[in-house]
Amino acid sequence: MNDRPISTIIHSDESGSRAPYVVILGTNEIASAVAVRLHKRGCGVTMSHDPLPPVIRRKMAFHDALFDDPVTLAGVAAERIDSAAELPAFLSARTAVAITKLGLLDLIVVRKLDLLIDARMQKHQMRPDLRHLADFTIGLGPGFHVDRNCDFAIETIPGKAGNILRHGATEPADGTFRRLADRGGERFVYSTLPGRWHTAIEIGSRIFRNYIVGYLGNTPIQAPFDGILRGVVRDGMEVPAGVKLLEVDPRMRGAVWTGIDDRAHGIAIAVEQALDLHREARVAKPLYRV
Repeated sequence: MNDRPISTIIHSDESGSRAPYVVILGTNEIASAVAVRLHKRGCGVTMSHDPLPPVIRRKMAFHDALFDDPVTLAGVAAERIDSAAELPAFLSARTAVAITKLGLLDLIVVRKLDLLIDARMQKHQMRPDLRHLADFTIGLGPGFHVDRNCDFAIETIPGKAGNILRHGATEPADGTFRRLADRGGERFVYSTLPGRWHTAIEIGSRIFRNYIVGYLGNTPIQAPFDGILRGVVRDGMEVPAGVKLLEVDPRMRGAVWTGIDDRAHGIAIAVEQALDLHREARVAKPLYRV
């Protein structure tokens, strides 16, 4: 029996006394696009970093703010927070999105969560049940099942990205990739072994086939074809085997490596739509969940 009420304060409190407290798990480009939308909606947003998988599209994400790099997306800035004690005042001020290495256990004691979103994109990991941790929960991507480990789920796979699920499970990861020009999954290079990653190449640089983009330990990692470096793991990071190290955009002058891309934007809009659906259902039937 679960008798927790579903919050009706996902929208900003009209009295202005307190902004809804939102935690987003993940600091990647999708998590960041969602953070921008919810910050602009009037929420106090905190993004919680998870090291897996490493973030590669860093110019499309708030991730590098964890290292005190200035980051702004669509007019919204992010600021690193190191202590849960700093959060209440920060959330009230709402001058920026908070980004932190603090985990969920540290963040849930700040105050009751109005909204929890898992945007870590851990496609092959077991998904814990989030529902007891917040008034409303949303899972993004494979591994989520409504009423088992989240309240709503949103698809992220190609062809279905942005679809909102109020029942059932999201599609499993199937190894398909969005195509950029004539390239699909081959635009990514993966780690074949664990190690420390080093690179001096900046995102947005023009690179050529077999160009050495960096080193994983002592192993040189080469570009798969000519293009623009769209994403790359931050220099100095420890990475496990089997994760994306870099991405090459083959579109040259048409390449996009900064800002919020169409896929992330669409998913962020779907999150807002899910909140509206939730709120409408709450108003229509203001009952406790059983």
